[in-house]
Amino acid sequence: MAGGQLRVYLGAAPGVGKTFAMLDEGHRRLKRGTDVVVGFVETHGRARTVEAVQDLELLPRQLISYRGVETTEMDLAALLARRPEVALVDELAHTNAYDEDYLARHPEANPKRWQDVQALLDAGIDVITTVNVQHLESLNDVVESITGIRQTETVPDAFVRAATTVELVDMSPQALQRRMAHGNIYAADKIDHALTHYFREGNLAALRELALLWLADRVDEGLDRYRVAHGIDATWATRERVVVAVSGAEESVALMRRAARIASRTAGGEWQAVYVTRRDGLSGVTAVQLEKLRAKTVELGGTFHAVVAADVAEGLLDFARGVNATQVLLGASRRSRVATLLRPGVGETVIADSGDIDIHVVTHAYARRGAGSGRRRARVSRRRLLAGYLLAVLGTVALAGGLALTRDLHGLPTESMLFMALVVATALVGGLWPAVTAAVCGGLALNYFFVDPTGTLSIADPENAFAVAVFLLTGVAVATVVDRAARQTALATRARAESNALAVLSHTLLHTGDDQQSLLARVCELFVMSGGAVLRTTGDETTVEATYGDAPTSVAEGDADIVVSPDVTVVFRGHPLDAADRRLMSAYATHFQIVRERREALAESRLAAELAEANRTRTALLAAVSHDLRTPLAAIKAAVSSLRDGSVTWSPADEAELLATIENGADRLENLIGNLLDLSRLQMGTINPLLGEVDLASAVEWALDPLTDASQVRVRLGADARTAHADPGLLDRVIANLVENALRHTPAGTTVEVTSELDLEPDGTEGPHPNGPGPRVLLRVVDHGPGIPAESKADLFAPFQRLGDVPNGDGLGLGLAVARGLAEAMSGQIRAEDTPGGGLTMVIDLPAGAPVGTRPEPGATRPEPVEGLEDVPPPPGTVDPAEAVTA
Repeated sequence: MAGGQLRVYLGAAPGVGKTFAMLDEGHRRLKRGTDVVVGFVETHGRARTVEAVQDLELLPRQLISYRGVETTEMDLAALLARRPEVALVDELAHTNAYDEDYLARHPEANPKRWQDVQALLDAGIDVITTVNVQHLESLNDVVESITGIRQTETVPDAFVRAATTVELVDMSPQALQRRMAHGNIYAADKIDHALTHYFREGNLAALRELALLWLADRVDEGLDRYRVAHGIDATWATRERVVVAVSGAEESVALMRRAARIASRTAGGEWQAVYVTRRDGLSGVTAVQLEKLRAKTVELGGTFHAVVAADVAEGLLDFARGVNATQVLLGASRRSRVATLLRPGVGETVIADSGDIDIHVVTHAYARRGAGSGRRRARVSRRRLLAGYLLAVLGTVALAGGLALTRDLHGLPTESMLFMALVVATALVGGLWPAVTAAVCGGLALNYFFVDPTGTLSIADPENAFAVAVFLLTGVAVATVVDRAARQTALATRARAESNALAVLSHTLLHTGDDQQSLLARVCELFVMSGGAVLRTTGDETTVEATYGDAPTSVAEGDADIVVSPDVTVVFRGHPLDAADRRLMSAYATHFQIVRERREALAESRLAAELAEANRTRTALLAAVSHDLRTPLAAIKAAVSSLRDGSVTWSPADEAELLATIENGADRLENLIGNLLDLSRLQMGTINPLLGEVDLASAVEWALDPLTDASQVRVRLGADARTAHADPGLLDRVIANLVENALRHTPAGTTVEVTSELDLEPDGTEGPHPNGPGPRVLLRVVDHGPGIPAESKADLFAPFQRLGDVPNGDGLGLGLAVARGLAEAMSGQIRAEDTPGGGLTMVIDLPAGAPVGTRPEPGATRPEPVEGLEDVPPPPGTVDPAEAVTA
């Protein structure tokens, strides 16, 4: 940390003496002449802690109001202004009691105390603080599993680890329990509960061990930094660290078990498995094998690492020295003794260069039996092998015959070079053994046809005998080199193809999403398959989840298959896969598994979102119902109780007022319950609208009739927009909810306007509309209230939302949600627009009805609404739709 230095007193549980140790350190520094200030301390009423504070300068706390309750916090600004050399700040994990408004008004304030401490350190002030192990972020889940209590206040481990000094304030569980029993930690009424719950001996012992292990890890980190800073490569055996080299062969698991046993013999011992792959990438194991090794390592309690190095032995030793290993385990070599004599193996090199690291060579059942399954070797096909042998024999015969016919034109050196060229060509075509055959045949042909005496295998001149012998040896050597180069080239080509395929695979992993069919298509294109299918097997039943091309319907119908999981198999039709292709296919199998897991995780996240939304709706419903239903019920109960009170004589006017209160409360209850029932039916999809021609003038009149503030509504319908294709009952409820909402938010003395217009195509002719076939009618409910911000319009139609509520607002916040749902049930929609000059306009977009001459006559009987919705009684009079209507 830049600036000041941080000293942390770490405790395993409350009451071990962290705060007292912090204050004691403050007294010690004060006696040395250091300027020390107590920025914040929590004494918890403990006598010794209170006494320890008295001789130190204590900074007054900051008094703030948190959600209506006065509380105190550390005054960071005053502490920064005081600028002491050392600040004592207790309870590092504390969350400051600042609400969102306070933080917005005070940008310098921090939500967490450890952030306050960081600000002090940045200002160059040394800080001494305290924290319990249960507040460390990385141990939060572990502590919860031990104590059953989740700590909501945590500190990032990185912040505490970066401290200059971390000192453990340790105390045995028994001593801490005695301190608790003597009343030195909690009040007397809390002692019994604490001793039988959080302060049980097992809990305290586990927390103490967590603190010791966490601090030991920090000591290791400090040791590693010291060794790096001073360039120390030698092993410091502070604890047993065992590194086991694995190759992916059958003996790897046995070696890991041995390493786990060795590490477990010493306290604090640990072991790590390492797989070293060559940098050229021409040898190694598959990704699936590596994942198996990693899983087995974790199962046995170790950690797995895969490193890349030019030389396996050098890479292994570099890794061992890097982790400060004390022992390295190697399996006995599979190579033969002759091969070991010709070229030292990994084990011999590691033993020679290990220095002060102990090397254990562990025997196993596969020692000296040849390369294991982890080694890759390019194989020559049978066709090429046969071609190589034919070239070796027939080529030698043809070349010998041609050279015999032109014997006078060349000598033995030319003949030897031509036969050597044949050996190289044979090695390129058929590999090592056909090339060796060509070398032997070429040597015999040279001896028989071109070395005196010709026609026999005897050689008269010793020099010629030496030349033929050199030719044979050179031919075998050249054949070996050419064969190895050809194999390495083949491996490099295949490795490049695999890396390109894996690069494409990693790219598609980011873009495929959960589309298994697209992934199937890519795999079929890569491996030249005619089709594929993803099959899931459940018991005796097989279902097809995704297909591509000529897809098989069962494993038996496919030519190749790969298992993704125990119940999922990807089957292909086209041709069988060779071993190398199957190795690459295993990577795609992992990709299929990732796609499936991603799809399942997405489904689970959607379900969780739905459950969270349902919980939010349920919580909002309970909160709204508890408030909004109680208000009219209270008014009804008060009015009824007053009327039934025989000790009071009510005048007719008073009785009428009380009865009106009862009626008004009952109407409000009816409206609230009606909206709840409508929302429930909309969510269950049980509303079936009865669509027909509806006269908008009559519909508006029926909707306005039961409203008490209908006199504030002015209705102006367009001459060509007086009918709509809708359900009369649903439309009545939609208009009533929107108008009632507009009246609630309209200032006194202003009007709410209801207008209509016909929505046509841009060229003015009736035709298809983006919201549905045919022309549309736009019925607008316009208010001149405060309106709502643009960013809040998305939440306007959510249930239990009351955006921009006025003081006299009531209801559950369901009116707009119900109105939109009912409009959508009639193939319509509702949207919100800003009113010019201020306010909000709600637009009901519905299919237009028949022309004006075919609409229902004014005063006609009101159509029945859709089944299941509450109805409003018909008005006593009618409205002439040909005129502007003012209610």
